[in-house]
Amino acid sequence: MKLTMPRFESAPVLVVGDVMLDRYWHGGTSRISPEAPVPVVKVDQIEDRPGGAANVALNIAALGAPALLVGVTGQDEAAESLANSLEAAGVKAALQRIEHQPTILKLRVMSRHQQLLRIDFEEAFDTDTQALQQSVEALLDQVKVLVISDYGKGALKNHQALIQAAVARRIPVLADPKGKDFSIYRGASLITPNLAEFEAIVGHCVDEADLVAKGAKLMSELELGALLVTRGEHGMTLLRPEQAPLHLPARAREVFDVTGAGDTVISTLAAAIAAAEDLPCAVGLANLAAGIVVGKLGTAAISAPELRRAIQREEGSERGVLSLEQLLQAIDDARAHNERIVFTNGCFDILHAGHVTYLEQARALGDRLIVAVNDDASVSRLKGPGRPINSVDRRMAVLAGLGAVDWVISFSESTPENLLAEVRPDVLVKGGDYGVEQVVGAEIVHAYGGAVKVLGLVENSSTTSIVEKIRSR
Repeated sequence: MKLTMPRFESAPVLVVGDVMLDRYWHGGTSRISPEAPVPVVKVDQIEDRPGGAANVALNIAALGAPALLVGVTGQDEAAESLANSLEAAGVKAALQRIEHQPTILKLRVMSRHQQLLRIDFEEAFDTDTQALQQSVEALLDQVKVLVISDYGKGALKNHQALIQAAVARRIPVLADPKGKDFSIYRGASLITPNLAEFEAIVGHCVDEADLVAKGAKLMSELELGALLVTRGEHGMTLLRPEQAPLHLPARAREVFDVTGAGDTVISTLAAAIAAAEDLPCAVGLANLAAGIVVGKLGTAAISAPELRRAIQREEGSERGVLSLEQLLQAIDDARAHNERIVFTNGCFDILHAGHVTYLEQARALGDRLIVAVNDDASVSRLKGPGRPINSVDRRMAVLAGLGAVDWVISFSESTPENLLAEVRPDVLVKGGDYGVEQVVGAEIVHAYGGAVKVLGLVENSSTTSIVEKIRSR
């Protein structure tokens, strides 16, 4: 299964469910209260983050996908904070505000990155289900996927009506389920319970075979398109009717906080499916995203650059020999991290000290160095019969092993002008004793505001002289 970065910008998703505000009080602790054996926290920072269904929408927006949200809040300060945060993140929110009921608020007291206490302020909402239904239906024609983010807090009371409204429009429905009655999600395209939630419905699973069998039965009973069971340190398992199960291992390098991990999974799934990824690839992306978010403190969203870099690690394209598609993706990620791209090109037939020095100098002009290598046919056109000495795959492998080189790519034309037009580096570098205006591709780079640099060559170092010396002996 090959993972690529989806085109999230063309993947609008609607989230409906229980929105809440996650509030964090941060402060230092240096003494124990004289009133009780508890630490005293001197609060010096207050932080608000969207939680619940609002966090799902925030995650979708952070990936670069258009995010729409329908939910219920009170008419209070917490609702204002929530609405402001969502607007700032680019989430289009239609919030039903109910007077005399508090917005669901989860207050966490933090010290030294540790949670000391959580206090919940919540009441089950007296939701106007008809108004909520109308809000959802008014937005369905604008989106490609509907997410039901159910925390069992009372915002959702008409699950089947919502599912059927989406199904009638051929819009996939993804549900993050809660409670002990999964029949309310009948007909959904996919549900994403964690293992505890799944076993609360089907009973304890003694092994993976038992999990698969019980999952298949549940899918049949509820007419589900698919079932994804998230299993903590054991990764996740995707089940589909009449297809082999897909087991994915956990990707977390370090688990810091699992808060909101389920939100990240379903948001990444939804955005990827909306971007036309097939389900296994969407699950693979969600698994990578979950591995990132559990390394963060509290309710958090992952960004498109973070996911893109994780994909590069997974596909081995963080460094080395790349295809054009992989290179462009790597460049997008580098630019998202404000990295300066340097480009150079050549035959690099027999790598020598002059090449190494030159490439080190080129790399010093930026953060990432691309080396474009003439393929065998173009080397023969440029250098004549008998060249290259080494085939293009071997030349690229040697270059990729140099510490100064980030990415290596080949091209078949006599000049790299077409590749430069695609890559648009910040700096184009060539070695030689000619002027900047003589560098092939200089006009292309100057046209979009890039820089062109000419570096001197190390004396008595050239592939041609090496070849002639070998032949003369």
